[in-house]
Amino acid sequence: MNLIAYPDRDLMMIALADRIAAELGAALRAQGRATLSVPGGTTPGPVFDLLSAVDLDWSNVAVVLNDERWVPETSERSNTRFVRERLLRGRAAAATLLALYAPASRPEDQIDALAAAIAPHLPITVLVLGMGADMHTASLFPGADRLAEALAPDAPILMAMRAPAAPEPRVTLTAPVLADAMHIHVLITGPEKRAAIAAAADLPPEQAPIRAVLKNATIHWAE
Repeated sequence: MNLIAYPDRDLMMIALADRIAAELGAALRAQGRATLSVPGGTTPGPVFDLLSAVDLDWSNVAVVLNDERWVPETSERSNTRFVRERLLRGRAAAATLLALYAPASRPEDQIDALAAAIAPHLPITVLVLGMGADMHTASLFPGADRLAEALAPDAPILMAMRAPAAPEPRVTLTAPVLADAMHIHVLITGPEKRAAIAAAADLPPEQAPIRAVLKNATIHWAE
């Protein structure tokens, strides 16, 4: 785990956006395609704003969320809605969004089809993750109903997840898919999360799911 501490959040967002753009650009030049996986929530919003204006071959970039609540895009709780509003605009509007939601009452009814659409775009080129104070990442929550399965080396690409801390069912990329990314960045702010990520390094993934990706991750932190 490599932790970079920034003097302020604005500088962190600029530096992280520059690094993501450079890594995507290198992959596009070498392979002609790239996959970017991003979190929901408001914290990465400034990074998305900056990336949306970057001059990349976005038409050959696939974007997939780390996880999604099982709600339609019209919901204010939709991560997809946030990514469309903040990232997939300007130049980045040309990117392809890989869905983690499809109309159905339960995620289990659509998860195989959603995973099949993601499979050709793996491994992830650049992975950006957030982390909760409980050390969850994506929808890998401590105490979630299928956490052990999602952490297993043979986990499928996507899994439905339910947890006491998550009001709706979730769909999440699993630990092996996340850990297999070429470049892994974890974006956190505040003293509580810095303490949590330090503690996670000495805990098993079942207690601290972020632990599953820390080995090759760069942690970006600002107060």
